[in-house]
Amino acid sequence: MWQTLLGPLADIADTVLKRVLPAEKMSEAEREQFKAQFQVALMSAERERMETAMSAIIAEAKSADPFTSRARPGFLYVIYALILFGIPMGILSAFQPEIAARIAEGFRAWLAAVPEFLWGVFGTGYLGYTMAREYGKGQILKARKA
Repeated sequence: MWQTLLGPLADIADTVLKRVLPAEKMSEAEREQFKAQFQVALMSAERERMETAMSAIIAEAKSADPFTSRARPGFLYVIYALILFGIPMGILSAFQPEIAARIAEGFRAWLAAVPEFLWGVFGTGYLGYTMAREYGKGQILKARKA
């Protein structure tokens, strides 16, 4: 991420530097040295930010709190249970289709009772959280390779 910001921020620093210290007070070599130091400072700040994010991820993974370590897998277990529930429902529908139809209709009505906007909020929050975590992990891996 810092690579995309580095160029524009270096240009801003150069503009500020030119206004604060006119060319007669600072040589071009000093100006270039300042820009290089500014870029190093930006990279250092980004590295510290990534280390902080990584330490939070590690702390969460090592957490003894079962909710923290099982929240995401817990949601997937619910989805797996719903999918696997289809097997006995299929068997039930072969022998007593009217009971299976009533169960399916009751489940459909229960899901329909949840307001539409809540499904949108849930989906946006869950997918947004997942994407943000994956992006953060990718940034950490990139930083480690660099």
